Amino acid sequence: GQSKREVNININRFRLEALGMGVDEVIAGLQSENVNAPLGRLNRNNSEYPLRVSGKPEAVDRFKTMVIGQRNGRPIMLSEVAEIKDGIEEQRSLAFVNGVQAVSLDILKQSGANVVGTVDRVKKEISKLQSELPPGAKIEIVRDGSIMIRDSVRDVQDTLILGGILTIFIVFLFLNSWRSTVITGLTLPISVISSFIVMNFLGMTLNVLTLMALSLAIGLLIDDAIVVRENIVRHLERGQDHFEAAREGTSEIGLAVLATTFSIVAVFAPVAFMKGIIGRFFFQFGMTVTFAVLVSLFVSFTLDPMLSSRWYDPDIERKGKRHLVARALDRFNNWFDRTADQYRIVIAWTLKHRRTVLLIAVLSLAGGLMVFKFFLESEFVPGYDQGEFEVNFTTAPDASVDETRGRVRAVLTSLKGIPEVQHTYATIGAGDQGTVRDAKVYVKLVDRRERKRPQKAIQEETRYRLQKIPGILPFITEAGRMDTRKPLLVNVRGDDISLLKKYAAALKEKMYQIPGIVDIEVTLEQDIPEYRLTVDRERAFDVGITTGHIVRTVGALVGGQAVTTYEDEDGDAVNVRVRLPDTLRQDLSHVEKLRLAVQKPGNGPTLIPLGELVTYSIKPTPSEINRQDLTRQVVISANLDNLPLGTAIEKVDQAASLIKMPPGYRVFFSGEAEQMAESFGYMAEALILAIVLVYLILAAQFESFIDPLSIMLSLPLSLMAYRRYDQHHVTDRPHYADGPRDKECHPARRFCQGAALSRYGSDRGNHYRRPNETSSHPDDHPGYDLRNASPRPGNRRGSGDAGTHGSCGGRWTHHIDFFDSSCCACDVFGSR
Repeated sequence: GQSKREVNININRFRLEALGMGVDEVIAGLQSENVNAPLGRLNRNNSEYPLRVSGKPEAVDRFKTMVIGQRNGRPIMLSEVAEIKDGIEEQRSLAFVNGVQAVSLDILKQSGANVVGTVDRVKKEISKLQSELPPGAKIEIVRDGSIMIRDSVRDVQDTLILGGILTIFIVFLFLNSWRSTVITGLTLPISVISSFIVMNFLGMTLNVLTLMALSLAIGLLIDDAIVVRENIVRHLERGQDHFEAAREGTSEIGLAVLATTFSIVAVFAPVAFMKGIIGRFFFQFGMTVTFAVLVSLFVSFTLDPMLSSRWYDPDIERKGKRHLVARALDRFNNWFDRTADQYRIVIAWTLKHRRTVLLIAVLSLAGGLMVFKFFLESEFVPGYDQGEFEVNFTTAPDASVDETRGRVRAVLTSLKGIPEVQHTYATIGAGDQGTVRDAKVYVKLVDRRERKRPQKAIQEETRYRLQKIPGILPFITEAGRMDTRKPLLVNVRGDDISLLKKYAAALKEKMYQIPGIVDIEVTLEQDIPEYRLTVDRERAFDVGITTGHIVRTVGALVGGQAVTTYEDEDGDAVNVRVRLPDTLRQDLSHVEKLRLAVQKPGNGPTLIPLGELVTYSIKPTPSEINRQDLTRQVVISANLDNLPLGTAIEKVDQAASLIKMPPGYRVFFSGEAEQMAESFGYMAEALILAIVLVYLILAAQFESFIDPLSIMLSLPLSLMAYRRYDQHHVTDRPHYADGPRDKECHPARRFCQGAALSRYGSDRGNHYRRPNETSSHPDDHPGYDLRNASPRPGNRRGSGDAGTHGSCGGRWTHHIDFFDSSCCACDVFGSR
């Protein structure tokens, strides 16, 4: 919507022809007279003085007296053949805020700059400029990209704090000791705050991904401390002093904790170094989690044992007076024991019906594979309610800026009927590639708490209203998208434009039959009517006129040509444009009557009508021609309405296979579809690498390449559900001694298909021994005969983590796995 100052030289065609002058002579006269150039320097008395000619007029009125030529010895001034106006350039872009015409300024951050910091600095400058504006003018921020970032960061911060509080509460609930809770809980602030060091060193910021990584890692950070503290307490209950209990308890499970942490690192390190756009996002995510868990490992091996050896728990055996909180914890423990008894019955049943359990596992795997293959849909970036969206539309191929302005006003009037719309910001011809047929309307909705309908429903109503406005091809996009194009882009590639149009039209008709695909648009569907002038070369040669002469003359008079510049009062360069007045360039008949001046020796200038040298015709021409890899293509773009991108790709691909195309013509996908396929490939590579690294860690822990396979075989069972649920692993450890065999259930908290394997493997590796070895682990004694589901003497204290195991009271330990809610963040960027 900006209006730039311009000096308009409106040529008087009739006066010019009367003097026998051509427009090229006027242009040459302007360029030769309007000169300001250095001429060298003068040396005088050991001083140097630059020499310059100043031929540029000091005011616009001075252009009138500028001599541009001569006739019969008389100088011809510019005012004799043209009208000079101090005006503005022709407007090819407009902006409207709530329907009122305005001048808009889009501010983009530099590469590597912080969005929130940039916005804050811009707002500070705006507050200074506001006081300098004339009355009636104001600066209004219609779109603030930092709002969504601030809201997202605040939500994740709240989640991080709440997650930490809940984690500490759960730890206290199971450890039943506030000293143990403090000792283990110190891992959280130390690990989180220490993560800020590496984030600053690597140039990271506090953003959604880094904060989400810390939120996700909350449960992981405290695990090592819980395991170490739990094992130390177990040694204390066996009668050891605090120093020996801390030393032996830590060293006893050191290898298992070390393997667990490195397995988590093995999962997240490949995620941090993925390639492509997905790698750009998840680098900060993976590095934050990796460094945080490494710090938690260091704290678990240093601070926790030190505090455990110095900070005594006065009631380690729980023989003192039970206060209100202790009694409440006892009631929780009793309830948990009853729940664990039920779980023990289930375990006993599974051990008695191994074939049935194995069959269920195989069927679950097959069912998961079927769901994964035939029912589970995929998309690149899941949509969400941002409270803003954009309406884009194009008008008729031959529409002028005034025609598009009228359509924009109709769209804005229609949007006023939607009560949830807070304000609108419309532009015409914005951007480097925008034309007067292209319009965009940014729609800002009221806050989600102030409206009853979600953004999707409002977009549906908007789409319905826009369909009633004639003369536009509208489509709706999400605001703030990295890719401003529609999510579904289908390319038909080949050499012949007519065949490309034919196949694109056929595919478009089939896409209309697919539910959920809306706002379909084809690049070559609408041709622009174009006047084409064909030069009679023989006639032009006879009169001494070249095609270049015609192009320069007609181009300057009709299209306008900035031939020189004028330096205004502020020292800024203002274009000086030569062209015909608006009334003489509205129709082709005016163009045909233009006369071209031909200078012939001895005879003076001769004027030749343009109509005698050219013929014209109206022919359609493509509005745009797309090429990729030097091959022409037609792009079919579409929006998706409650249809995942992956499903849309499959259905369009099936529809395209029904269209018979000759060799050299094919259909392929680009845009988000291409990015999704690339990103899924990189994520698959990271997953495979993580599994391999975890397997190698387990192999090093077990000192065997065979034993880890029993753990790795549990991985395919995760396909039975997309959400990350814990799996139950039962280790049958035979005892070659009198009495029944002991069946221990070790928890395997699976994280993102990799970390769970390490968790179970490290637990198992800590207690693992070969059949002919004598049991050396303190817990290797008869505890439960799970086959008979009956408790036996010799209860033992559990050494698992409090997040998934029973509490630390002197009671039988039941190992129960829970859903790991932190794993919900695994589908941030949508996957299968």
